[in-house]
Amino acid sequence: MAAGAGAQVKTDPMPVLRALVRRPGPRLAEGIVTHASGGPVDVALAHRQWAEYVRTLQDAGWQTLEVEPADDQPDAVFVEDALVVYGDLAVLTRPGAPGRRGELPAVGEAAAEAGYRVARIEAPGTLDGGDVLKFGGTVWVGRSARTDDDGIRQLAALLEPMGARVVPVPVRSVLHLKSAVTALPDGTLVGHPPLVDHPFDALLPVPEPSGGQVVLLEHGTVLLAASAPRTAELLRSRGHRVVTVDISELEKLDGGVTCLSVRLRDEGAAAGARS
Repeated sequence: MAAGAGAQVKTDPMPVLRALVRRPGPRLAEGIVTHASGGPVDVALAHRQWAEYVRTLQDAGWQTLEVEPADDQPDAVFVEDALVVYGDLAVLTRPGAPGRRGELPAVGEAAAEAGYRVARIEAPGTLDGGDVLKFGGTVWVGRSARTDDDGIRQLAALLEPMGARVVPVPVRSVLHLKSAVTALPDGTLVGHPPLVDHPFDALLPVPEPSGGQVVLLEHGTVLLAASAPRTAELLRSRGHRVVTVDISELEKLDGGVTCLSVRLRDEGAAAGARS
């Protein structure tokens, strides 16, 4: 039967794009600093920059779901560290910094309300979500100061039955794996070579430290910090649409564009395929 004569043309459903975010609290300036050295944090400016980050996601077609604020938790704005999402499973982490574990309950509740099955990393293992990079069924997990072998083992036990290949990699030069390396829409890994501790295959070197931190939006668009203008030009020259946002105050706390949200691509098993 010809289309237009009563036949129904089957089309793939468009993914629903949602992102968990969490606004900075009044104690933001007390956040843990391990590698950054940007000086005092302007909390009021950080709030404005976070709001612009959220608007940037929304302008790119994402529905933002705000996790209940945690005003007594200085680092709670870095919500990605609390949760790893793969397919329909949300894994509540166990942060390597004990002072951050109070961030978890509301994040787990938000994931459940969003329709995810919720599992968790149990003591004594530790795992920070910023150490988990996903693309195309491969999950690289940084063995860092915040993520240990037991945390990686527990994550693998949860994800490998879902078809993931979990690959531990060393992290020494930065706080988290995704502080150094992320993936472009075509799967190319990008990173600033002095900060990359593992010999990834076919790594695209970028000229600025924050240039190794990209968020995949949709339709070939990537989100990048404004502190990496040369990287932005490099990616544009390779055909990517690049959106930038100024997060200078959050960068002073070892933050990046990746750790300020948990992206939820509600498209079945493929939802876990990309960070």
